[in-house]
Amino acid sequence: MGSGIRSAVTAVVVVLGLIGATGVAQAAAWSSTDKWGTWSNGGYTVRNDVWGSGVGPQTIWANSYSNWGVWADHPNTGGVKAYPHSAKAINKKVSALSRLSSAFNVSRPGSGAYATSYDIWADSNAYEIMIWVNKQGAVGPIGSKQTTASVGGHTWDVYRGSNGANQVFSFLRTGNTNSGTVDVLAVLKWIGSRGWYGDVTVGEVQFGFEITSSSGGSDFVSNSYSVTT
Repeated sequence: MGSGIRSAVTAVVVVLGLIGATGVAQAAAWSSTDKWGTWSNGGYTVRNDVWGSGVGPQTIWANSYSNWGVWADHPNTGGVKAYPHSAKAINKKVSALSRLSSAFNVSRPGSGAYATSYDIWADSNAYEIMIWVNKQGAVGPIGSKQTTASVGGHTWDVYRGSNGANQVFSFLRTGNTNSGTVDVLAVLKWIGSRGWYGDVTVGEVQFGFEITSSSGGSDFVSNSYSVTT
């Protein structure tokens, strides 16, 4: 394929990725088709993060750390393909935090397989805490169900397991929602109260879409997202 044709194809993909939920192309402050595309804004980091195997094209765009999205066309096969997200670094022990909460509002497709989730890393990635606020299609957490708990402003089915590299605690909301506020600190303290870890250091609080499939192309949009400490 000639360089001119490649450039034209890339331009078309970028425009498609910027169409968003309104169906109208919009200019964005930043966009990228790079698997590892990264943008820093307002103390947050926005990442395309196409890390899986057997992936399709994915374009990320952002007006800010809060308002961003992707157009993704991943095949209908198993395995997570990507986790486009916006991240806020915390780097404090749980005991040193008096508040850690987050608000979100998303628009998402009604088909495909994915979860809209927080991914919170602790103790240099020894622990991974996932908080799923909605899910679609054939997706599921790592490990086995431990209990159902009401904590952090929502009710969750709680799973515990390992991916071979780190311990994973997954909180799956018992009913899907596209917007709300999560008391993240309450969730982290609840895990500690079970004796599953000690006074861990919280690294990043990430929020985005863990996409397994979006065949034909779908838009995932963070209308707003923020972390408050």
